[in-house]
Amino acid sequence: MNELIKAIEAEQLRGEALPEFNVGDTVKVHVRIKEGARERVQIFEGTVTKIQNGGARENFTVRRLAYGVGVEKTFPVNAPSVEKVEVVRYGRVRRAKLFYLRDRVGKAAKVKEAR
Repeated sequence: MNELIKAIEAEQLRGEALPEFNVGDTVKVHVRIKEGARERVQIFEGTVTKIQNGGARENFTVRRLAYGVGVEKTFPVNAPSVEKVEVVRYGRVRRAKLFYLRDRVGKAAKVKEAR
C-alpha cells in the first residue's frame, strides 16, 4: 500500500524544482492571484518559519511584518499558484520551527545571516 501512495504522489510533484531553502531564510514567493477574469503575480517576502511534511504534501510558512502587523502565509511547494521562490538571504538558526518570532518586535525579530 505504501508503494502505491508513493507512486501516486510522484505524479503530483511539480515539474521544475524550487531552489533549496531552509527555515530562517528570507525568501520572495511569487504567487499567482486570480481576480475575476484577470490574473497577476504578487510577491510575498518574509522569513521561512517552518517547513512541514514532505513529498507531494510539503508546505512552508513565510512570515513578514506588514504595516506593523505580522502576517503568515502557508504555501504548498507543489501548488500551481506558486510560480517561483527566490532566496534573498540565508539565515542561521538552531530550531526547526521559529514560532518565537511571533513574540519578538523590531531588531529582536531578526535572524542572523549565514556567511
